[in-house]
Amino acid sequence: MSCLSKEEKAQLVSKFGKNEKDSGSVQVQVAILTAEINRLNEHLKAHPHDYHSGRGLLKKVGHRRNLLNYIKRKDTQAYLDLIKALNLRK
Repeated sequence: MSCLSKEEKAQLVSKFGKNEKDSGSVQVQVAILTAEINRLNEHLKAHPHDYHSGRGLLKKVGHRRNLLNYIKRKDTQAYLDLIKALNLRK
């Protein structure tokens, strides 16, 4: 459901990370969370009464919001580039 395949994660790491092994940087974490959130959104459109997955979605959204706030505090330009690349609202 919300699990990304290894190939999808590797693609996000190569796009947003500093190198191929950089899976822990904040930008990569936000990109992975965004992909998982998008997948969960699609699942919940088909299954609106899946309340457990809805709670998981809200937890992922909150985690992404905290990471985005951290990036915004540390490096505003990186934050703006990231939300533009991921097509997120401010």
